[in-house]
Amino acid sequence: MRPLLLFAVSAALLAQPSKQSKTQPPQPTTPVDQDQPIRVDVDVVSILASVRDKKGTLIPNLEKNDFTVLEDGKSQEIKYFTRETDLPLTIGLLVDVSGSQRNLIDIERNAASQFFTQVLRKKDEAFLIQFGEESELLQDYTSSTRLLTAGLNQLRVSSGVGGIGPGPVPTAGGPRGTVLYDAIFLAANDKLRTEVGRKVIVVITDGVDQGSRLTLNQAVEAAQKADAVIYSIDYSDPSAYGGYGMVFGGGGGEGYLRKMSDETGGHVFKVDRKHPLDDVFKQLQEEMRTQYAIGYTPQNDTKDGSYRKLDIKTGNKDLKVQARKGYYAVKPEIR
Repeated sequence: MRPLLLFAVSAALLAQPSKQSKTQPPQPTTPVDQDQPIRVDVDVVSILASVRDKKGTLIPNLEKNDFTVLEDGKSQEIKYFTRETDLPLTIGLLVDVSGSQRNLIDIERNAASQFFTQVLRKKDEAFLIQFGEESELLQDYTSSTRLLTAGLNQLRVSSGVGGIGPGPVPTAGGPRGTVLYDAIFLAANDKLRTEVGRKVIVVITDGVDQGSRLTLNQAVEAAQKADAVIYSIDYSDPSAYGGYGMVFGGGGGEGYLRKMSDETGGHVFKVDRKHPLDDVFKQLQEEMRTQYAIGYTPQNDTKDGSYRKLDIKTGNKDLKVQARKGYYAVKPEIR
């Protein structure tokens, strides 16, 4: 979906139809039916924001007047605002199945299955992509946890590189072993760009890319143009590199994950002994259900494809707003 779009809002804001109903003409009613969207002829920039205090605790009870939105340094009038916790979600789960992750795949499979069971609600949908030396769609859009679990059961190691121990060792030739950036681009550009509602990419990886045809910046740009938030789960297995660790590329990708997540308004979760994957998924679920949806009509309504910087603040300097850093003012697509 383009960042500037023909936005669907309910009386509260952003109540989205299920995907099955998106092609049906809207049927406004009086009084407003919360399950039936009303189309309004305005271009709206939509922002999903999370707010934390200094301790990192999510703050769920702020109001519209607590927020200030700046676009390229100019204050914008917030027209639409909600802090509902059940706005529909479209989730793309991307799982790293390169050789360095082979010892983690079973854990990822079980935790992700439980996550889908807990997080998906009536109007939510998800799809599943695995990536190693190539990206592969294992399950297309569905709200069925059974189908998603079946897709997770198809996760298999995909690595074109051999090496010491059970994991890959990069060679001087730069083999295609973990096409992380290509997978992000695929999920954002090919799957999420034309969808509506809240869109989330959840990627489980050690953050190391080997052999993507696209760059980190191109992956981030695709996510921004799709209005997709990237949540990164930094999960690595040091033993996969025969004890050589980062000398052979084991882990060390947290900085790249942080860039992807920070630029799109997401967050990086680190899996370690104190924070196992199950707990990380619970934290992720809480964050996705504790978001503020903010919409405004930009003063600069020129759709020239340029990048517009965003800065979202609260009046309380002790609170930190987590939201995307900007958007591309692209022209509407005819569908």
